[in-house]
Amino acid sequence: MTATRRDFLAAAVGATTAALVSPDRLAAYARFSTATSRDEPYALVLGITQDAGMPQVGCYAERCDRARARSAPRFAASLALVQPDAGRYYLVDATPDITRQLDLIDEPGFRERAGQRRPFDGIFLTHAHIGHYAGLAVLGKEGLGMAPTPTYCTARMADYLTNNGPWGLMVSEGRLDLRPVVSGEWNRIDDQLQARALLVPHHPEYSDTVGWMFRGPTQTLLYLPDIDSWERWELSVEEVVESVDVALLDASFYSASEVPGRNIEDIPHPLVPHSMDVLQNRVDAGDRVVFTHVNNTNPALFEDSPEAAEVRRRGFEIATEGLRIPL
Repeated sequence: MTATRRDFLAAAVGATTAALVSPDRLAAYARFSTATSRDEPYALVLGITQDAGMPQVGCYAERCDRARARSAPRFAASLALVQPDAGRYYLVDATPDITRQLDLIDEPGFRERAGQRRPFDGIFLTHAHIGHYAGLAVLGKEGLGMAPTPTYCTARMADYLTNNGPWGLMVSEGRLDLRPVVSGEWNRIDDQLQARALLVPHHPEYSDTVGWMFRGPTQTLLYLPDIDSWERWELSVEEVVESVDVALLDASFYSASEVPGRNIEDIPHPLVPHSMDVLQNRVDAGDRVVFTHVNNTNPALFEDSPEAAEVRRRGFEIATEGLRIPL
């Protein structure tokens, strides 16, 4: 009899009750659930933490010291979309960790293209908070010196990049070939990939915010790392999750008490237990929900925590760097 993803998640929880689950063992579960042919298109998780990474700057708490001691670093939330057979590569959000994140793309074709200063066939941006676009800076002439690259974002995000430095210089030099999209419309990117931006409510200091849906030859993926509230969204998150094969969703905080000295209402995100309550029926029906964009204060970031075990027990997942999801 063939084991299912849910069987493996249940096994992970059972192991947790007897002993702490090692990151290597959990990685094995992830590989089982995302096995794919080497030549088939896939999404590659490049990072899973909130914008400021893990450890965060100036943090010397036990949780950040644990992160420093990890053999596998944590990076800010980002994806790569990889088409090995076609030799095409896309980046979803450019984080401050971009230099080390790109090392996770171990395709020989990607490294050859990077050496030619044209690593990406396109870049997709969600919004203008530091963890999602600040990495563009090192793609400019002080760093990679990237060749002209289609950059997909909203019209407001494109306006922000055009009229603020150093991004404006990258636009005028042609490195960022801005391609504004309309929320809700599918865009044909190439013969294997379609993309659709969905506006979401999220404090809009510099730009609006979108989640991205990516449709490949075999699966559709939702990438939504930031939202203020599921209830404030004009769409039904349950219906959106039902419409895709895999949903990577905002998991910034597990509880409202995580950030002492700050009002959680000033940094609104849906709490992980609430997200699980909202989407439990979808997961029970077999839909795959994977959490990402995890703040350094969120205990679910650690595989051996009770919170991470509870996420797995309920059939949800927490992404990890290097996770592959077929497209």
